[in-house]
Amino acid sequence: MTATLGALEERARQRHDDFGQDALIVCDSLVRIYQSDGIEVQALQGLDLLIEPGELVAIVGASGSGKSTLLSVLSGLDVPTAGRVRVGSWDLMTMTTRQRVEYRRSMVGFVWQQTARNLVPYLTAAENVAFPLQLAGVKAKERARRAADLLEMFEIGYCADRRPGEMSGGEQQRVAIAVGLVNDPQVLFADEPTGELDTATSHVVLESLRTANRELGTTIVVVTHDAGVSEHVQRTVAIRDGRTSSEVVRRTHTREDGTEHVVAEELAVLDRAGRVQLPKEFREALNLVGRVRLALEESQVSVRSASGAARDREEQS
Repeated sequence: MTATLGALEERARQRHDDFGQDALIVCDSLVRIYQSDGIEVQALQGLDLLIEPGELVAIVGASGSGKSTLLSVLSGLDVPTAGRVRVGSWDLMTMTTRQRVEYRRSMVGFVWQQTARNLVPYLTAAENVAFPLQLAGVKAKERARRAADLLEMFEIGYCADRRPGEMSGGEQQRVAIAVGLVNDPQVLFADEPTGELDTATSHVVLESLRTANRELGTTIVVVTHDAGVSEHVQRTVAIRDGRTSSEVVRRTHTREDGTEHVVAEELAVLDRAGRVQLPKEFREALNLVGRVRLALEESQVSVRSASGAARDREEQS
């Protein structure tokens, strides 16, 4: 009996170790608890998330869902309370302060909603893009070349000699994307990058992120409350109450006439603890409140309200 239990524990440990072993970003039962005005807030409640190298992913959710906390953890600005979180070879649970600085300099790039956080106001666009390279000790000629290449990639080469105050909001955000990418990070995090932009300008900025993903192969994670961002990305992960609740996956299919179209499929997420969040409209339609009844049927699991199932038995009898 002891040997059997030991074998089961070993298999469970292996499943834990194997979870996301090939992924670039791994969140395994991630928990973040903090104090706010003397109240304990569980911002992340056992969140699971895998992001593969080269993906373009949007993380969406209402205010207070936990998406901003998740971004802070993944960017190395916040330390999780429990669970496991890895980006590339970096274990974000155990990094020292010095390692976190190196992680933010070499592994990840950032684009924030507020342009004041992205750009130095008294530097030109080209100088802003080249500035991280200067801090890294890259020679002036190489800095200028790489800055010019990125500005041209995002079709804002004409802004090279302009300061942020001389550019539109969309131009500033595209320069900010170039700044975030100039050190060749493996991951670019964008926090509400279109939050202060109109619809047309938002489209241009999001297309710039797609260009970076396609041309440079950079993994890009966009955190937003704007559902309109979804059509620009390959996968949308929805967070509710500190856990992943659903995903929308988009695939390109070719019709018989040779034309292509994008098919989007929304899937609920079953986390590693066996939890699944049912959409609100499903719960309301079936009056699913409190305890529910589960039934294992052929190739599916049914979920029914306890009161409804009791009524069905009474009618059958």
